[in-house]
Amino acid sequence: MGTLWLGGLVFMVLMVAAVWKVFEKAGQPGWACLIPIYNLYVTLKIAGKPGWWLILYFVPLVNLIVTGVVSLGVAEKFGKGVGFGFGLWILAFIFYPILGFGDARYKTT
Repeated sequence: MGTLWLGGLVFMVLMVAAVWKVFEKAGQPGWACLIPIYNLYVTLKIAGKPGWWLILYFVPLVNLIVTGVVSLGVAEKFGKGVGFGFGLWILAFIFYPILGFGDARYKTT
């Protein structure tokens, strides 16, 4: 049981560090990934989507689509393709560390 807890803790720390790095690469404060709801707003900014989309995260089923579209936007802003965006949406625990710790750079235009 202790090993399971330790593994979960290591996983959580890795994910926080990965998203923190992604936020910093995009010119946002890394600590923002730790604040519920605000982290969604910052992710919208990173993806180049309007802030009012935050409301859509609270609509059941619509939030799934919005998450997919935002993931595609984040991937695009980092110079990645649709496949990578789909990976951010479905397998975030794999693709956010790749984005955060890899050599991808945020593109402001």
